[in-house]
Amino acid sequence: MSQIILISLGAGAASALLFAAVSSGSLLAVGLFYLAPLPILLAGMAWSHLAGAAAATIAAIAMGVLLGPWFGFAYLIAVGLPAAILAYLALLARPEPSAPGGLDWYPAGRLVLAAAIIAALTVTLVIPAFGFDFESYQTGLRSAIERVFRVQLGLQAGAPLRMPNGSDPARLIDLLVSVLPPMAALLMMLTNLANLWIAARIARSSGRLKRPWPDIPAMTLPTATSIALAVALALSFLSGMVALVAAIFAVTLFMAYAFVGLAVLHSITAGLPVRGFIIGAVWALVLVLGWPLVLAALLGLVDSAIGLRDRVAGRRGPPSQPHLPKNPTE
Repeated sequence: MSQIILISLGAGAASALLFAAVSSGSLLAVGLFYLAPLPILLAGMAWSHLAGAAAATIAAIAMGVLLGPWFGFAYLIAVGLPAAILAYLALLARPEPSAPGGLDWYPAGRLVLAAAIIAALTVTLVIPAFGFDFESYQTGLRSAIERVFRVQLGLQAGAPLRMPNGSDPARLIDLLVSVLPPMAALLMMLTNLANLWIAARIARSSGRLKRPWPDIPAMTLPTATSIALAVALALSFLSGMVALVAAIFAVTLFMAYAFVGLAVLHSITAGLPVRGFIIGAVWALVLVLGWPLVLAALLGLVDSAIGLRDRVAGRRGPPSQPHLPKNPTE
C-alpha cells in the first residue's frame, strides 16, 4: 500500500509539471504538455487503477493550489480523469474459461472507442465555458482566438488585427471557430491513445503489465458504433449547437474506424513478401499527409460491414503444412 501511495505522489507530481509546462509557451513545453497523461496511465497500468486515480487526484489538487481552481478543474477534466478511466478499462477483465489464462480482457477496439467517446464528451463539456447558446458560444470562442492571436503577434488590445501573411483575420478566425472543437477532440483522442500505448510498452518491458498484449490486427468495434457514426454525421448537417456536438462525435468515431482500417491492413497483408514495404509506406503517408486516414476509416467501415478480414483469410485457406522428407536421404 505504501508503494502505491509513493507511486501516486510521484506520478501526480510529474503529470502536473508536464501540464503546467505549457504556460512557458515554448515548443518543447507544448510537447511536454501532450505527455501529461503518461504518468497517470503508467501508474494505473503498471501498479493498479487505484494508483492512477490517486495520481490524477493529486495532480488536480496540486494544480488547483498552485495555479488556481480553474487550472485544477481543467487538468482533471482534460487529462486526469480520461487517463484514469483508460487505465482502468485497459486492466478490466472478466472470467472466461475458454480464454488464455481464464480471463477475457477488455478488447483493444473498445479501448479505442472509449478514447473517442471520452475525447468527444470532454470537448462538449468545455463548450459552455464560451457560451450556453450557439451564438454566444461562437462569440466567446472568436474573442478567445483573437486574444491568442494578439498575444502571439504582440498587438495591443485596441490595435487592428493583421496577419503576417496578409490573409483576412476575420475569415481565418471564422474558420477556426468552425473546426477547432472537432479538431480538439481528435487531438485529445490521439494523444490519449499514444500515451496509453507508450505506458503499456513501458509496463510490458518492465514486466509489470498485468494483461497480455492484445491482438491489434484483429481489433474490431461494436456493431452499434457504425450506427452512432451515421447518426452523428446526419446531425452534423443541421445547424446550431446540435450540429456542433454531432460533428465532434462524428470526427472521433470516424477516427476510431481509421484505427480499425489500419488493423485490417496489417491483417490482410500478413504473409505477403512486400508486407513491410506496404505497412511502412502507409504509415509514412499517414504521418506526413494525414488524409490517408480517411481511406483507412473507409476500409475499417467496409470490414465492419462485410467481414473483409474473414473473407481474405477464407480465400487463403489454412496454412500450408511444412514438407517432411520421406527418408533421411531425401
